[in-house]
Amino acid sequence: MEPTETLTLTAEKMVAGGDCLAHHNGKNIFIPQAIPGEVLEVRITRSLRDFDRAEIVRILSPSPYRVQSVCPLYGCCGGCNMQHIAVQKQQELRKTLLADCFLREGVSVPVIQVISDSAFGYRARMQLHDGGLFARESNTTVPLNRCPVATEAMNSYFSAVPQNVRPRGRVQIFSDARVVADASHMASHTVVAAEEAVPEVRFQGGGKRRVKDKVKKRFSGTIQDAMHTVRVLLAGKTVQFDVRGFFQSNLAVLEKAIGAVCFGLQGKHVLDMYSGVGTFSVFLADYFEHVTLVEHNRDALVHAEINMAGKKHESYGVSGERFIKENCESVVARHGPFDAVVIDPPRSGMEKSVCSWLCSAHIPVIRSVSCDPATQARDVSKLIKAGYTLTSLFLLDFYPQTAHIESLACLEYHG
Repeated sequence: MEPTETLTLTAEKMVAGGDCLAHHNGKNIFIPQAIPGEVLEVRITRSLRDFDRAEIVRILSPSPYRVQSVCPLYGCCGGCNMQHIAVQKQQELRKTLLADCFLREGVSVPVIQVISDSAFGYRARMQLHDGGLFARESNTTVPLNRCPVATEAMNSYFSAVPQNVRPRGRVQIFSDARVVADASHMASHTVVAAEEAVPEVRFQGGGKRRVKDKVKKRFSGTIQDAMHTVRVLLAGKTVQFDVRGFFQSNLAVLEKAIGAVCFGLQGKHVLDMYSGVGTFSVFLADYFEHVTLVEHNRDALVHAEINMAGKKHESYGVSGERFIKENCESVVARHGPFDAVVIDPPRSGMEKSVCSWLCSAHIPVIRSVSCDPATQARDVSKLIKAGYTLTSLFLLDFYPQTAHIESLACLEYHG
């Protein structure tokens, strides 16, 4: 096609990432900012062997769910990609995307429950670049004075600190009314940390030919550092983490998700696999006599140990695979078999050895939290074949206005 040529297409369905799928001459075409059912005039912007990408030139038949976005940066900023869709319809589409992942794995999907809160003003954590946000599909910085999805505390920071005096480079910022302020935070609800790029100068063979510098691209852990430590109040408990490490951005939904993860659980021994800073463990300790935490990021466990102070627990700074191979047997011998497992793996899903162990260990209850429904569905499918039943599935709606999906799968073993 010529670059100026347009096509008239019907958006058929939304796919992972938030684009809509259409077809032309048997080829898949992905269209951003479309809504299923809309008739669109589009222009192809990128053509590859297996698929094309297109942009909307004109909406010929708009969806009844199309709304005007509230953010002037929408479509330019690389953040939100569903602000053109009514909030309730957004949830329905995210539920469909979640269900589709499980159906593709042959899993019968129960009625999906939604755990949600406000559609705007929820985001407490952001990564800034030279004081702004990256533009969509670009390293260009978009100036930012206010963000509709950010918390009021975050927007107060944007108002009080002009763009030109914010820290340069990549900066992590966490700001929420739930932040427990102390002297190091100067009674503020905002914690900011610039990630310094540290060049490592080397010369080949001891000579003068300089080898390409290595730069520390991003923060590698969550060491105990008073200046960068954030403490938040969640459902009456204080949980701390490093602003440069990972922590959920939507604290209102996180509080509700914690309740869903812990609901109905009790016993002598629980395993928190991929525990991070122990957010779930802090609450699981109320229902179990002993908590075992496994997290390969040992720096995160520094915070977990503080969060779990005074609670009966053991922490293992190893991978799930290594824990199963080297530590699990002795842990069970000391504290008894696991009555339940809470597992929150990275985007890649459970390690194969961990999933295999769960399939054979026959632990009565598994609560699986995931930030990638495709890998979660893959792992749940294996557990079901091993005798588990998927009793409930939740959409954890952490990121309204986006197509990002997090979920909770509750499984029970019945043999």
